[in-house]
Amino acid sequence: MEKKNIIAYINAETEYQNVVFEQALEYEHMGADGLYIYNYDNDDKAQLDFLTTVRLILKRVDIPVYVGVVVKKFEDIKKALYTGAEAVVINYDSLFNEDVLKKGVERFGKEHIALCFDFSLGHDDMPEIDDETVNRLSEFGAGTVFAKHVSLTRHSIGILDKLEAKLVVRDSLVRNDIMSLLEIDKVYGVATNYYRGKDILAVKQTLKENGINVKTLESSVPFSEFKKDSNGLVPVVVQDYKSSEVLMVAYMNEDSYNMTIKTGRMTYYSRSRQELWIKGETSGHYQFVKELLIDCDKDTILAKVHQLGAACHTGNYSCFYTELAKKEYSDLNPLNILTEDYNLILDRKVNPKDGSYTNYLFKEGIDKILKKCGEEATEIIIAAKNPDSEELKYEIADFLYHLMVLMAECDLDWNDIVKELANRRK
Repeated sequence: MEKKNIIAYINAETEYQNVVFEQALEYEHMGADGLYIYNYDNDDKAQLDFLTTVRLILKRVDIPVYVGVVVKKFEDIKKALYTGAEAVVINYDSLFNEDVLKKGVERFGKEHIALCFDFSLGHDDMPEIDDETVNRLSEFGAGTVFAKHVSLTRHSIGILDKLEAKLVVRDSLVRNDIMSLLEIDKVYGVATNYYRGKDILAVKQTLKENGINVKTLESSVPFSEFKKDSNGLVPVVVQDYKSSEVLMVAYMNEDSYNMTIKTGRMTYYSRSRQELWIKGETSGHYQFVKELLIDCDKDTILAKVHQLGAACHTGNYSCFYTELAKKEYSDLNPLNILTEDYNLILDRKVNPKDGSYTNYLFKEGIDKILKKCGEEATEIIIAAKNPDSEELKYEIADFLYHLMVLMAECDLDWNDIVKELANRRK
């Protein structure tokens, strides 16, 4: 059975862009399953600024983002989806050209095209929808419909059940309650701004207790099966979920483990104070759970987390910063090398250095950078015809360097590229 979703919506038309950014991060940390961020302002500059903000948000969050924009032409759909968004949400009331919507479905697939539709049909007292409305929506082929102003009558619920698209009810939860909405079989999720500043994970626990199949952390193995020390404790190795850097080691008892599962925030047991402690409760440097694993002997937990701020009380990101002994070795992780080289290029852009070839390229601008990328791509082709692969590796390295300069010039990084590659596996 497909799990129900709580999607937080943010109206970017009425908020400063930095507020939208902070709200998006907060919603993810508090347990939202997705974000619906929209700005249906018809001004071209406002749309451009909005998509820039969405792109920045998508660099920081892991949950799906639905982006609502004004769509006048097919290019508007492309721009919205090229931010990395899960889907573009087109406001039906302001749809300029229905063929553009159908072209978007054909080009990107229905799962990446959504419609926001007002189901009140202009009637405030007893809003109802009919079969003709459902058939009309189905013609467009959008994979998701965001339905606003839904009236919970037997008639309207029956009509909603006939929708072929995935149904998300957009509701401020003033008249309707979330449980009643999620109990409707057809409803995939509820998009709301009601839970701003609230603990969404706690809401999910209540929904789960009332039989609603929502997304919560669940332990596949009960703590009782873990091998504990004489004090009932299990060590926890904590790791950055993206870089795999080891951040710290702490301990959990059964209460702290269950609290971690319930809240999604790493909670430990202090052996010195003999009490539970939530990492970040005083410093703000919370650790949000991404994954928990147990080793083969079930006596050590590995926690992959999203770390806010520093993990160490000294202010260092990791507690493991003191080198005791070292033997020379090669640590050539490809992604680490590419990331480090990119960061160096980006640093040159921000902090120019005299005599730097990288700064020369930035100074010359996009046309020069593109020219060099083209030249290096040609060199790769020529070198590939040579049976000796030594020359080819040098040309590929030259091309990758100039490609990273281009990425930095265009405000892209390796996370953007890797995320797009991952999306293509589907």
